[in-house]
Amino acid sequence: MARVYHDAMATSNPILHYIFDPLCGWCYGAAPLVEAACAVPGLDIALHGGGMMTGGNRQPVTDRLRRYVMPHDERIAGLTGQPFGDDYYDGLLRDEGAVFDSEPPTTAILAAQTLAGRGLDMLKRIQRAHYVQGLRIADPAVLESLAADIGLNPEAFRAAYAAAQGAETAAHITASRRLLAQVGGSGFPTLALERAGVYEMLEPSRYLGRPEEWQADLRARIGRG
Repeated sequence: MARVYHDAMATSNPILHYIFDPLCGWCYGAAPLVEAACAVPGLDIALHGGGMMTGGNRQPVTDRLRRYVMPHDERIAGLTGQPFGDDYYDGLLRDEGAVFDSEPPTTAILAAQTLAGRGLDMLKRIQRAHYVQGLRIADPAVLESLAADIGLNPEAFRAAYAAAQGAETAAHITASRRLLAQVGGSGFPTLALERAGVYEMLEPSRYLGRPEEWQADLRARIGRG
């Protein structure tokens, strides 16, 4: 089972760097690939939240946004089999009081990772809350509930979230964007395999909907085939 962490960590194992955003539909589509990578022995996974919808890129929910994202979501569902719920399509995407903001869920992922090494579990729960349940994942109260869903103590999570808010999250996003540029990525998701300090960009789009083949590719690349 892979070790999952965020930012830098001393390790002699190959590292799969996953540069993502919790509001990125294609990252949701790639979630089964990331889960398959977790089962590769001797492979570590580093999470890097890229802040796709932060600052001036935050998006209020409007009819225009709905018309933009729905064709992409339908394509993702068709290619990957990932579920998109009616509460998302007909609830959240029609909720004009909602705002798509990547910063709070990214903070929650950092908090879950720092607290219990559960950043990837938190990301998965956030994605399901957004795309299936149609919840407002920029709401700290919702995030606290999701943390409880994966077994984190509410008070401990609240404290870890407060510590990760603001400067720590901003620094993480800056570092993630720097890494994205370093490995030659242009968007989300970007997956790069690091071995002995050398990065190799991977092509997860080739394996969408085929996590077993993706896992076999990773095993072969790191000599675990």
